Amino acid sequence: MNWYTGDTTFDTVLTIGLAFAAFTIVAGAFAQSPYGRFASDKYGINLNAKLGWWLMEIPATASFLWFYLNSDSASWTVTTLFLGGLWMLHYGNRGWFFPLSIRVAPNSKSSFSFMVMSMGMFVTAIHAYLNAEWFTRFGKHLTPEWLTDPRFIIGLCIYALGFFLIVTSEHVVRNLRSAEPKPDEPKYKIPRGFGYNWVSSPQYLGELIVWAGFSILTWGLPGVMIFLISAGNLVPRAFGTHKWYKEKFPEYPANRKALIPYVL
Repeated sequence: MNWYTGDTTFDTVLTIGLAFAAFTIVAGAFAQSPYGRFASDKYGINLNAKLGWWLMEIPATASFLWFYLNSDSASWTVTTLFLGGLWMLHYGNRGWFFPLSIRVAPNSKSSFSFMVMSMGMFVTAIHAYLNAEWFTRFGKHLTPEWLTDPRFIIGLCIYALGFFLIVTSEHVVRNLRSAEPKPDEPKYKIPRGFGYNWVSSPQYLGELIVWAGFSILTWGLPGVMIFLISAGNLVPRAFGTHKWYKEKFPEYPANRKALIPYVL
């Protein structure tokens, strides 16, 4: 993988993104991101979960489409179009279907920190910019021939596994609550099925697998950047979630691991 492209803007944004990844990894060792079950009032304003997630993920589609569609159409090969479609599939789910389908418990407090939303918008904006430019301008290897390269094929298979794990995990969590939750319905339940048979946070494992596969199939540092940011945030959160479940539910399955089946 090449780091510098020679384009000042792209290289600067990539460097900022990698520096933020380092910050996330260090910060994640000391505190959980304050949203969901780890929400806290001490970080300022909290938003409704649907609104917070949606706002955080909007730049992933808006920024990407802006830079992708304003690129030279001569660069739009079958590979470029495939990668653009893969991006929109991922963030169509992540940025639109997932947040808008969240089932919020009745009378629950707003639990999505404005700080998390703002930092998330920053990350998704530069993430989208870097990959739109990588697909259309700087990923010189992303020719039609790349679709038969072993790195692309292996990376796509890994990505597909992670995406399946994300979607099925979200399905399980979404259906823990009724479509129209009742006031006396428990806010939290033990999730079961699919990846939850083995780990407490299969959706986080799916995210890490997705971005590992994405890094390989695009063969670029923009993918490495988002993998590192995701790992810095989600790995400690997975351990915190595992501990939280075990403390809240005495009957929690003893054989479940935090993040990696049978291992960790």
